[in-house]
Amino acid sequence: MPDSLSALGEDALLARLLRNLPTNEALLVGPGDDCAVTARDAQWDTLLKTDVVVENMHFLPDTEPERIGRKALARALSDIAAMGGIPEHALVTVLAHRSRPVSLIEGIYRGLNELATRYGVSVAGGETSALPQDGLVLNIALTGRVERGKAVLRSGGRPGDKLYVSGLLGGSFASEWHLNFEPRVGLGRLLAGSAARPSAMMDLSDGLGTDLPRLAAASRCGFRLDESALPCREGCTPAQAISDGEDYELLMALPAAAERALHELNLPVAMHCIGELTTPAQGESLRCGWQHFKA
Repeated sequence: MPDSLSALGEDALLARLLRNLPTNEALLVGPGDDCAVTARDAQWDTLLKTDVVVENMHFLPDTEPERIGRKALARALSDIAAMGGIPEHALVTVLAHRSRPVSLIEGIYRGLNELATRYGVSVAGGETSALPQDGLVLNIALTGRVERGKAVLRSGGRPGDKLYVSGLLGGSFASEWHLNFEPRVGLGRLLAGSAARPSAMMDLSDGLGTDLPRLAAASRCGFRLDESALPCREGCTPAQAISDGEDYELLMALPAAAERALHELNLPVAMHCIGELTTPAQGESLRCGWQHFKA
């Protein structure tokens, strides 16, 4: 039995922690998707998401504070996008050492507030706490809404569905894309409400090598990836497009009819076919992207 987080890894840890969690009748989709889904009313379901950025992991100490705040909220918005939802309200938790300047926290809120305003998000409150050692952590709890029963999950894919990804992959830190990315909320809404509705969808935060197997497993499928078709950012190799992470693009599975309808849409970003879902027995494996706790 592994006795450390580094030996166990993120996915295996979550599998142990999420067994037999308490729920109630309002919880429609629990842990394992980009957002939880709860019942709201006859028209809407509620989306719930929490996400965190940590200094020296998601940003460097010399990163401009406005970009830290922006990234923290944008990460959570990307998960709302993956469900085909509309973001609504955010709670912000800031943990910082007492030696940090007030101007740092004010700058974080400037960046966060600007993005929240653009996406119609209310910043409804939050929490602050001192850290016992130097450091900075920023957590966002975000709610959203999606039409009743219409959230796009990771689990709806079927063998034969084509795999598509938006935008470009790889080199997110070298290009600073991980700080500048635009959450694909508009794309997620467009697809979810159209004839090109994906059978399964998720956002790419941990890298294609980690997230594609997660989507395939949730759909009880295998997958086949065409590495030559990967939309690599300039200067990146297919290997980097698979393993770098922090792309914040949408990965989706499209049945044949949805794939045909996709080409009729006026899309805000380019879409690329990169493979297909298969039966589990026909599936491939991938070099892994990011996993927390692993060296």
